[in-house]
Amino acid sequence: MSDFSFDRLRRFPDVEADNLFAVDASDRLILDEAAGVLAGAGAGEVVVIEDRYGALTLGAAALAGARGIRVHQDALSGEMALSLNAADAGLAETYRSLDLGEELLANARVVLMQLPRSLAALDEYADAIRRFAAPDVLVIAGGRIKHMTPAMNEVLRRHFGELRVSPARQKSRILRAQAPISTETQAAVSTWPISVTYADLGLTVCAHGAAFAGATIDIGTRYLLEFVDRMTTDARSAIDLGCGTGVLAAALARRRPALRVIATDQSAAAVASAQGTMVANAIADRVTVVRDDALQSQAAASADLIVLNPPFHIGSSVHAGIALKLFEDAGRVLQPSGELWTVWNTHLGYRPALTRLVGPTHQVGRNAKFTVTVSTGR
Repeated sequence: MSDFSFDRLRRFPDVEADNLFAVDASDRLILDEAAGVLAGAGAGEVVVIEDRYGALTLGAAALAGARGIRVHQDALSGEMALSLNAADAGLAETYRSLDLGEELLANARVVLMQLPRSLAALDEYADAIRRFAAPDVLVIAGGRIKHMTPAMNEVLRRHFGELRVSPARQKSRILRAQAPISTETQAAVSTWPISVTYADLGLTVCAHGAAFAGATIDIGTRYLLEFVDRMTTDARSAIDLGCGTGVLAAALARRRPALRVIATDQSAAAVASAQGTMVANAIADRVTVVRDDALQSQAAASADLIVLNPPFHIGSSVHAGIALKLFEDAGRVLQPSGELWTVWNTHLGYRPALTRLVGPTHQVGRNAKFTVTVSTGR
C-alpha cells in the first residue's frame, strides 16, 4: 500500500532550505490535466521528463495507478531524490530511470513534462518524442508562468501538428502537444549534439540542449582559461568540477598530455556533451567523464588540482547552497597543498567560504565582472 503525500516529498540530496520546495502548483496542474489520459494508459505507456524531485512520477503512480513509468531527469540530484521519495512512499517498483533516447520513449502514449528553462533543451526533448513516441502521443507540459515564454510554443510547433495552451491556474500553465510531425517531412536523425569550433582556443565544443551555455563558452569559463598555464604546474591529476560541456577539462588535457583529468557534472546533458567534446578534440583517452553528485564518487585527498566555475542558482532560485556544497566536496577531495582554482561573480564574495571550506584563499585575477581565486588544500 502506497503512503504517498506531496507534503512528504524532499529535495535531498539536493540543497534544502525554507524557500526551496520539492513540489509546486505546476506539478499538481500537470497531474490534474493528465488524470483522464493516465487512467486509460497501459503499463509502460507513460513517460515523465524533467520531474524535479518525483512529484510527477509518484503522483502518476499513486493517484492514477500508472505502472512501468519511464523517467528522464537531467539532474542526478533529482534522480536520487526521486529514488528516496519513491522508497519512502512504497512506490520504488513503479518506474525506472533512463537516458534520453529510444528506450525512454518508444511507443509512449502519454508524456508528462516540467518545461525546462532552456529552449534548446525543450527542442531536444520534443525532437526525441517526435521521433520515438507513438503516433497518438499526448505531451502535457507545464511550468510557472513567470518562466514560460511564447518561444516555447514555437519550439513545440516545430515538432507537433497540434498545440493547445491552457488557462492559467495558481500562476501555472499547461501546453498540450500532439500529432507529432512525420519523419517523412522532418529529419529522422537528431541534430543534437551541436558543435562549434573556437579557432582562438584550438577547441571544438559539443553541446546537448540542456547543457549550460550550450556550445558557447560562458565568459566566466573563458576568463578562467587565461590562467590554465599557471595552475599547479606539477599536478598529476586534475578534476573539472561541474564541467558542463568540458571546456576546462579539454583545455587542461590538450596543454598537458601527461595529466590525468576527470570531468564531472550531475547533468546528464553536460556529461553527454563533455564526452562529445573529448572525442571531437581527440582526447577521449585522457579525460574520464563522470556523472556525479558533486564529488561523491571521488576519494578524499585524491586530486592535485580542481577547477571550478560554480553555478549561483538552484533551478530558478538564486542561492549559494550549490556552490557551498561544491566547495565543501572540493576541500575533501583536494590533496594537502593541492589547489582549487575558482572563478566567480565578484559580487558573490565567495572568498571567506572558500577559506573556511577548502583552505587559504587568495585572489589571482579580477576583471569587470569576475574574480579568480586559488585555494590551497589543508
